[in-house]
Amino acid sequence: MKSILVIDDDLETCNLLSEIFSEEGWSIASSQTAEAARAAVQQSHFDLIVSDINLGGRTNGVALLKEFKITCPDSEVILISAFGTLETAVEAVREGAFDYVSKPFNVNEVISTARRALKGRNSGEPAAVLLKEYSEASGLVGHSPKMIEVYKEIALVAPSRSTVLITGESGVGKELVARALHRNSPRSGGPFVPVNCGAITESLLESELFGHVKGSFTGAVNDKQGLFEEANGGTIFLDEIGETSPGVQVKLLRVLQESEIRRVGGSRSVRVDVRVLAATNRDLESEVKENRFREDLYYRLSVVALRVPPLRDRSEDLPLLAAHALRRARGAGATATTISEAALALFAQYYWPGNVRELENTIEHAALYARGAVITPEDLPEKIRKHDHSDSKRTDPLFEGLPSLEELERRYLIHVLQSVGGSRTRAAEVLGIDRRTLYRMAERYAINLKETAE
Repeated sequence: MKSILVIDDDLETCNLLSEIFSEEGWSIASSQTAEAARAAVQQSHFDLIVSDINLGGRTNGVALLKEFKITCPDSEVILISAFGTLETAVEAVREGAFDYVSKPFNVNEVISTARRALKGRNSGEPAAVLLKEYSEASGLVGHSPKMIEVYKEIALVAPSRSTVLITGESGVGKELVARALHRNSPRSGGPFVPVNCGAITESLLESELFGHVKGSFTGAVNDKQGLFEEANGGTIFLDEIGETSPGVQVKLLRVLQESEIRRVGGSRSVRVDVRVLAATNRDLESEVKENRFREDLYYRLSVVALRVPPLRDRSEDLPLLAAHALRRARGAGATATTISEAALALFAQYYWPGNVRELENTIEHAALYARGAVITPEDLPEKIRKHDHSDSKRTDPLFEGLPSLEELERRYLIHVLQSVGGSRTRAAEVLGIDRRTLYRMAERYAINLKETAE
């Protein structure tokens, strides 16, 4: 029987994890302090250790991970944190954690991750691989589960030479992901060359990418090195790859297949050692079906496909992103220092079709118009202040202002949790549900169970 040690300073979390792991037929022990955990591993062998990062004492989960890699090297370790950032993910995976999971966690995800860890690293690639230090200065900001998945994808893919197709809507930060992949790769010491394929005409794009020889066209007065040659030993990032013409696509395919380019008007091939990252906001599979994009090039580019989520799918990251954008605006001369709760509430209700880029522009606008140190709703653009937040307009005045059934359920859950002082066990009893259902409800409504305690 596989054995698991659960470490968390919160008794309810310990009990929940112990309960769900026990139902899988695994032997479970739990500890609420680092000292108790050390004693447990000295007395027994555990196939897997699942530990919270923030243990409330002088020793955190990462420090324990370092110790366990020495005292019990055969035990896999999964770290859990309610404050997931790229930095904590980086530290966790650098120290050898099998995986990193954010709170509030999805029960099925935790069970699936534990199963993979118990099978051993040889049965499949663990999520945790070496990453170099990377900070919020990069613009990759957020600790939502969807962003944690992006961080782990970066961790897995960065060390390889594989081409990566980064997809996502306009403004989500595809170039930031590309830069993170380059920075955390063995090519980080080489050049990173970004190219916006949609901003250059077809004739100029070919010359920009592959270079040209003197006299190959009017104005070609000298030989010119192309961007692929400039990126030699590093990474080239082809943004808006879906905008390229069939002629350019053929030449890109040759580079990917043969690792060589031929300058416009030239007769000699030049070998290049370049990793290719590409990005698009188009559905390239549909473009292939409509014969607007080469199928063979699509498969060459999408060896790894990495999707960056839209902002509306990770709205829990809005406060962090807004604060990060405000720091940048202050660096550009804005005087506002904080954002009011009322303004943040409007942000949470807005759809953000322009994603993170639109949020950054909104913060810059508001910081300039703010009359004091605090950004208020009055400082926001009109489209956000007057956005219709309802899914459909109500016509019967009888129902004006009434909350939805889902909102009522969310409010009642918060009320019950506050009434019982944040006790998950008592809240589950009052609601007539088990604790697993309580955690699923809290996850659904983005309720931090610790914050509901009085």
